Amino acid sequence: MSTSLKNKFDSIIFDLDGTLWDSTANVALAWQHAINQVDYLNEDMTVERVRSITGMTYDAIFDKLFPTLSDEQRKEVQALCAVSELEILHKKGGELYPELEETLKYLGTKYKLYIVSNCQSGYIEVFLDLNNMHPYFLAHQCFGTKGNPKADNIKDIVNDHGLQAPVYVGDTMGDYTSATKAGVPFIFASYGFGVVPDGMVATVDSFAELTELL
Repeated sequence: MSTSLKNKFDSIIFDLDGTLWDSTANVALAWQHAINQVDYLNEDMTVERVRSITGMTYDAIFDKLFPTLSDEQRKEVQALCAVSELEILHKKGGELYPELEETLKYLGTKYKLYIVSNCQSGYIEVFLDLNNMHPYFLAHQCFGTKGNPKADNIKDIVNDHGLQAPVYVGDTMGDYTSATKAGVPFIFASYGFGVVPDGMVATVDSFAELTELL
């Protein structure tokens, strides 16, 4: 872990997948259920495939996963997956990273906390509802709300809430690039799904390390 950054920020904006929880197993289950409903796909949706697209916008995910489908077919599969994903996650949820709530409780006494993710609308709400996380976060934004890239959504949170010194915590190169475009320093969550070689202000190897760092 990097050296202390205490008292350098007024707020923390978190990515969701690979940073706060890991829902890939149940997302893979949900998407498999969805693609089984169409007769033009015969593919296995594995956890590895889901992890390979984590951090991408919801539209880009299906462009990458199913490049040979027609636009109409791809839109149908995406819509089926979106419905199935929320239904199954409402029942099964995802795996919270160790000491998540304790760490958020501590951070919430010192910083304003937010979530910005590239997920569909309703996905962040499932995370908040299932795990009783609403008290820790002041607001959230996602790709599904306006169809905007993550950098713009980070800027919206910063501007809408008057943040003076925010920092973004994420686990992929896409997270780093988005935070940088938004002019926000980046903390790399190395326990997640991606690799960020440099440019971060700090690296944490577990979520709980944020307590020591911040």
